[in-house]
Amino acid sequence: MLEMLKQQYDWVRSVRQHMFAFLEELPPPMLHQPLPEFGRGTIIRTHLHVVDCYQWWLGSFAFMRINEHRNISANDIERADVKYVRERFTEADELVQRFIYEYRDRWYEPIQQDESWQGYPNAPTPLLLLTHTQTHEFHHKGQIVSMARQLGCPPPADDRLGGLFT
Repeated sequence: MLEMLKQQYDWVRSVRQHMFAFLEELPPPMLHQPLPEFGRGTIIRTHLHVVDCYQWWLGSFAFMRINEHRNISANDIERADVKYVRERFTEADELVQRFIYEYRDRWYEPIQQDESWQGYPNAPTPLLLLTHTQTHEFHHKGQIVSMARQLGCPPPADDRLGGLFT
């Protein structure tokens, strides 16, 4: 199972690289263009929210370090470009690798939390948390592509953003 999950995450990273290449083609102001009908409002804010999700669920929640979690600041988001987002995802990639290694033999073992985590899942498994962060990323990938379309920059029609079958 360990090798399968590593391979799956490698595919997630590969798809993300295609997204980065697409975003680098967009005019930088477009990355910050408000589209309030989408959950995070801008392409950059949405992409950085995905990084925060990895940090929150796999770092703070799974490693039980709620007090150490720091969302990316509004100031950093406002100044962010694709290079900055890439750097933040490099940190998330390292966290995912550490998470996969830590839980390599315990994918179905619930991660028990104390009462300070009220309002969050009581005892999710590592496999659930990894699945959640990856599906969450793809949910927001769809939003980012839709945002770019609305801003007049449709993604390539050849599924280059998927990148797994080309």
